[in-house]
Amino acid sequence: MQLFDELKTLGQKHVKADKQAQQNVPSGVWLACPKCKQSVYHKDLGIYSTCPNCSYGFRISSRQRVDWLTDSFTEMGQDLQTADPLDFPDYAKKIDKAQQATDLNDSVLTGVAKIGEQEFLLGVMDPKFIMGSMGTVTGEKITRLFEYATKHNKAVVLFTASGGARMQEGIYSLMQMAKVSQAVREHSKAGLFYLSVITDPTTGGVTASFAMQGDIILSEPHALIGFAGKRVIEQTMHQKIPENLQDADNIMKHGFVDAIVKREEQKDTIAWLLEMNQGKAGE
Repeated sequence: MQLFDELKTLGQKHVKADKQAQQNVPSGVWLACPKCKQSVYHKDLGIYSTCPNCSYGFRISSRQRVDWLTDSFTEMGQDLQTADPLDFPDYAKKIDKAQQATDLNDSVLTGVAKIGEQEFLLGVMDPKFIMGSMGTVTGEKITRLFEYATKHNKAVVLFTASGGARMQEGIYSLMQMAKVSQAVREHSKAGLFYLSVITDPTTGGVTASFAMQGDIILSEPHALIGFAGKRVIEQTMHQKIPENLQDADNIMKHGFVDAIVKREEQKDTIAWLLEMNQGKAGE
């Protein structure tokens, strides 16, 4: 009995010591990969913020992506300001918080970019700005991006990341699907190249419009791609769906994505695709 009590006391001491040790570890040092579930030391993610075990790309800001993707970048559309057409409760505060956190006026960063000698128009949606949701300013910035590209005979590369249309702006948000799609159409009619790169997650109205309208569609490994969420689908169909239904590998298997490209390979891949398609406008 005495031995049992001693072992119990020893076990309690170990538990207490483990808890104290965990409390001394700074937040964010170890991260759990949402795909392979492995613990990853934050420095092992590298400049691309990818899991060393499964190549999943952790969600990063648009400015982080531009830093390692381009050789130069000139921003556009900073003058646009998000309105509150429905007088939605606390919406203005949410926008202000997102703007301060991302240094963006809305959920997409747009501008003129260069990789080597290849100049093109670049848009990067930011999952850290209200989950990359699509509002009126998001749609306007992307529309202007395509219009500028059409006017100056330039290709467009657009990285998507979105939870879908922004409910705080109601129908005004949904209207952006048609507006951007029309700009994409005019760009295509001019014989210009559009490359869509899908990142995790890309869902809702963004998937249902410009994310899937590229001449070539790439995806990052294990990106979630879909329209409705898993729970909504299951509640509607009254049945379980496969875990990998909306995973990039499965999406590519069914022909909706042309290739899956790791972040460390994206700069060279995009430069090559731009070079291969630079004569398209003259055809």
